Amino acid sequence: MAQRLLRGLVLFHKFSLLKKPVYYGLNKADFSLQSRDEQLDCLVNAFRDIAGSENVSVAMAVREQHGKDESLHRCKPPDVVVWPQNVEHVSQMAQLCYGNDIPIIPFGAGTGLEGGVGAPKGGVCFDLMKMDKILNLNGEDFDVTVEAGVTRKALNNYLRDTGLWFPVDPGADASLCGMAATSASGTNAVRYGTMRENVINLEVVLADGRVLQTAGKDRRTRKTSAGYNLTNLFVGSEGTLGIITKTTLRLYSIPETMVSAVCSFPSVQAAVDSTVQILQSGIPIARIEFLDDVMMNACNRFSKLEYPVSPTLFLEFHGTRSSLEEQVSVTEEITKGNGGSEYTWAMDPETRNKLWRARHESWYAALALRPGSMAYCTDVCVPVSRLPEVVLETKEDLNRSRLIGPIAGHVGDGNFHCMVLVNPNDPDEQQRVKEFCYRLGRRALAMDGTCTGEHGIGLGKRALLLEEFGSIGIDVMKQIKLTLDPKNIMNPGKVI
Repeated sequence: MAQRLLRGLVLFHKFSLLKKPVYYGLNKADFSLQSRDEQLDCLVNAFRDIAGSENVSVAMAVREQHGKDESLHRCKPPDVVVWPQNVEHVSQMAQLCYGNDIPIIPFGAGTGLEGGVGAPKGGVCFDLMKMDKILNLNGEDFDVTVEAGVTRKALNNYLRDTGLWFPVDPGADASLCGMAATSASGTNAVRYGTMRENVINLEVVLADGRVLQTAGKDRRTRKTSAGYNLTNLFVGSEGTLGIITKTTLRLYSIPETMVSAVCSFPSVQAAVDSTVQILQSGIPIARIEFLDDVMMNACNRFSKLEYPVSPTLFLEFHGTRSSLEEQVSVTEEITKGNGGSEYTWAMDPETRNKLWRARHESWYAALALRPGSMAYCTDVCVPVSRLPEVVLETKEDLNRSRLIGPIAGHVGDGNFHCMVLVNPNDPDEQQRVKEFCYRLGRRALAMDGTCTGEHGIGLGKRALLLEEFGSIGIDVMKQIKLTLDPKNIMNPGKVI
């Protein structure tokens, strides 16, 4: 990167690829620059002209912060960090990068778990969090349009008095466009779907700076048969095809009643069997989360709870009071038939929020089991009928591998997480964790599942992606990538 960055730096007049280029402080006959610092200075000055000096940084601390997420993956930080204020800024700076073969790494809230924001080839990090406007709320149509920096919690706070909410909840207060980029989901997906089902339209800045509306400009219909599904092409693309700067999302009415319950089981098999039977009964359950005994111990200690240390289901029911009575009655019958305990209820908002906060903080609870450790969080997903088998085999594998790996998951849609603790100073344990994670991924693939249900591929799962899709599938992905990003500047080194 240092040798080629800004080689013969060509800056475009008003940053339009269609206009005659001008050369900022350079001899048109000789584009060579004396040092890397001078090259960076030239680029930084151009960015400052676009977004303002306060929105451009080359400080090492800032660059390092933007070169990592919540994962174990670590790599080179970007050369420059910019904070565009609007889509025009993003487009102009993308054109500049494209014209000079400079990598672009989109950055949201930094809550990813697969190293998707690292800059292995250097380049420019586009931090989109200052683009934080909620643009259009259409209450009667149950949709809203937001900019890239709007987070899940910020949107729901804005919607608080409208009777509407956005239910996709990955736990972290992630940016909504970042959630679209990774096809995120979470605890409510069993009832309300993932980001893939809840994104109506996207505004995307392509590698060369063109601005695409994936469903057509301002389109927000609930269904369409027009053309290729460009929206879902970009959902889950992890910044490798373009920069998502705006999204239109489905909204839902806040249920009349929400109640949560906790039920303990004598075994993993009993808890997961109950999950499968509840779903097969057609109960429209809103959340059904599994925590194994190790995770329950961690959550009790970290969140000051007093639940039994045994395999456990956290459940939540949404609806009218009369409909909940039937849902709860059938669910209780199923869980009791599998040896489940009496339900511990969380009916008022404060108690219910405490319960789900404990579930969402399970990552930190797991880390607290062995202070000084780091963790790698897997996220395989299998058909629901294969859940008992894959969870039991994974528990056995952890024991054989001499690893601590609390398990929690959105078992209502076949997705679970194993949060494997690893000592960063123990190469042997690091290798055992790596081998375990690949075995788990391949175990899920062997059961007709996927290596990633919601975190994405990023840096760490590219080999598993090849096994999942096969060579023809990967070739098609590469052809799409080549068409949209012929210079491979969009988040290079990720996914494929």
